[in-house]
Amino acid sequence: MVTGATRLVGIIGNPVAHSLSPAIHNAAFQSLDLDWLYVPLPVEPDNLEKAIRGLSALGFQGANITVPYKEKVIPFLDCASFDVSEIGAVNTIMIQPGGGLTGENADWSGFLNHLREIGFDPSGRTAVILGSGGSARAVAYALATTGAKVIVCSRNAETSAALVDRLSNHCSKEPPETWPLRKLGQLRGDVDLIVNTTPVGMVPHISSSPWPEETRFPNCRLVYDLVYNPSRTRFIEQALDAGIKATNGLGMLIHQAAIGFSLWTGKPAPLDVMKQAIALC
Repeated sequence: MVTGATRLVGIIGNPVAHSLSPAIHNAAFQSLDLDWLYVPLPVEPDNLEKAIRGLSALGFQGANITVPYKEKVIPFLDCASFDVSEIGAVNTIMIQPGGGLTGENADWSGFLNHLREIGFDPSGRTAVILGSGGSARAVAYALATTGAKVIVCSRNAETSAALVDRLSNHCSKEPPETWPLRKLGQLRGDVDLIVNTTPVGMVPHISSSPWPEETRFPNCRLVYDLVYNPSRTRFIEQALDAGIKATNGLGMLIHQAAIGFSLWTGKPAPLDVMKQAIALC
């Protein structure tokens, strides 16, 4: 039962109806008998600043930020973590006791935690990232911290260049590169990891893929699609048809949710409960 004492958190994005985050967090709250509630918060672009600044007034303890707002919310925060300043994107907001808004990024560590969980070590590997938005920044940052070589492929040359420029400070070995999407077929040599960080293929546009249908995959160990609804995207189907191991973004979603849960509540996240909640969706 929701009461005046119930602590609120939610997810801000456009769209958010597809999000599994409410199911994950509410199952976790219930398992620990916490009087907390996680709700979807669809916000139109013109109302973003009002929505962010209104969180404290409405009694929220924090919020997750999803596409297309991970970069756009930064000007409305009172402070941000080192990771946010390096990545340039936010996925978790904490409301401080005085009402101040602190930005965190749990995407990058959630991504790495899931890669390690499935037995993939990106250290020293070559990774191709499709996209150059907020999620791409987090994934690129995560891979760079492990010493991976990063190649960014995007339709937007300007954001790709900005991402590579920002990433250069964290690449201890080979410098990052940018490739236009139209030249994906020209990738040579082994590519260990291909990550889709774009929303292409997400419900309701499930027949779409960020990988051109006529383009063959390079030799690759793992294809990773951050999209998780549907669970088997067209991009994943293409990879499996090419004989490549593939996974969706559910694991990353759960691991970043666990980090956010702990940031908000101060308690260890019940990871098994969160995974079970996903299985029931």
